[in-house]
Amino acid sequence: MAGVLETRTVPRSSGFHATLAPIGSSSVCALSGDRKPMRLQEFRGLKIRSRYLNRFPVLVSRRLGPRGGRMVCEAQDTAVDVAPVTDTNWQSFVLQADCAVLVEFWAPWCGPCRMIHPVIDELAKQYLGKLKCCKVNTDESPSIATRYGIRSIPTVMIFKDGEKKDTVIGAVPKSTLTSSIEKFF
Repeated sequence: MAGVLETRTVPRSSGFHATLAPIGSSSVCALSGDRKPMRLQEFRGLKIRSRYLNRFPVLVSRRLGPRGGRMVCEAQDTAVDVAPVTDTNWQSFVLQADCAVLVEFWAPWCGPCRMIHPVIDELAKQYLGKLKCCKVNTDESPSIATRYGIRSIPTVMIFKDGEKKDTVIGAVPKSTLTSSIEKFF
């Protein structure tokens, strides 16, 4: 049967031609033909471009930025970071704090923990100056989680004057956390 197969050229729609050779030869499939070098597009940042912008530049020019593209994302007015706390800085950041501290116990693999992160960020902005917000990764600092009996995450604890005052377990709405925080002001 191998003697029946001979070298054949099979045309392709992409402009390449594949040459099939008998199994006994050194090459099973070789590419030949008129290939042209292809130039890939260069990445130039996140800009929204459409045919509408090219056809009617006068109508949309007022909405464009100084470089000609629309803004994709905008920075927040106040950037408040929820600080990560570990075994090394727990004492100074939480227990010796001069104001109330909201501590979120979480883990990177926990879906509900990721759902509650934006809520904690909003609370940090809302209570800026009155309440410190921090987070403890229970995988990296298991001793803190064990000391306070964390059995389920996310768990949010509120500390004041170095003592645990309130605990909220689970991914709860912002209103639930706000009512817990308001008890201590």
